[in-house]
Amino acid sequence: MGDSLIHDPDGGLPRLLEIMARLRDPETGCPWDIEQDFASIAPYTIEEAYEVSDAIEREAWGELKGELGDLLFQTVFHAQMASERGLFDFHDVADVMSDKMVARHPHVFGDESRDKSAAQQTLDWEKIKAEERAAKAQKGVLDGVALGLPALMRAVKLQNRAARVGFDWPGAGEVLDKIREETEELVEARDRLGPEEIEEEFGDLLFVMANLARHLKVDPEKALRGANAKFTRRFNRIEEKLKAMDKGPEDSDLAEMDRLWDEAKAEERKPA
Repeated sequence: MGDSLIHDPDGGLPRLLEIMARLRDPETGCPWDIEQDFASIAPYTIEEAYEVSDAIEREAWGELKGELGDLLFQTVFHAQMASERGLFDFHDVADVMSDKMVARHPHVFGDESRDKSAAQQTLDWEKIKAEERAAKAQKGVLDGVALGLPALMRAVKLQNRAARVGFDWPGAGEVLDKIREETEELVEARDRLGPEEIEEEFGDLLFVMANLARHLKVDPEKALRGANAKFTRRFNRIEEKLKAMDKGPEDSDLAEMDRLWDEAKAEERKPA
């Protein structure tokens, strides 16, 4: 069945699972795939998730199918390695996810009423997740917030957990006051202390900035991606303007590039 399924263009998920098994075959598989383990593949899994997000943000719908396929392949890869160790397989992963979704949606799959707001459903969801954490002996409020998350995203999740039990500033004003305090402490560390203290104070400032994002209802990851895109777009414009003068950035200086930056910013703000 192996070869016929592998070359079947309509083989779907069984085909993908068979391909993964063949890639990991210790005698006939791919040397690179055989050498991998959970830790070595994890960074690729994170990268593929970001590429899915990037395609959605750019509304690149033609690319999204492929990016989702890449992300699915990461799940298949991890499941294959787990199967080889006798831990679980892909079907177990699917079953666990199905059980979780059914349990977390009693208003869809059970006898609870659907006649409630999205906000109430969110509260119910969090209650169910708290019960799941308790069943896993995760008793602390912050237990279960994944260590492998991007630091900015994890900061927001930690703060959201703490806020649920009342450990939060009342509003954005108090957070801004804290930002000013943390900024002063960072300046003091820069002037009087060493690299470790500077790094610690810088981390504190970033953590409070993430909290400000929460209070302003801003997704900090999305906001920073937007700032990255804007910087890239404007710096590219600087390079275009320098090229028109038969120059490159290495032939320019800060004063000139700063002037071209202001021009690029003004161009963006002109009405279409």
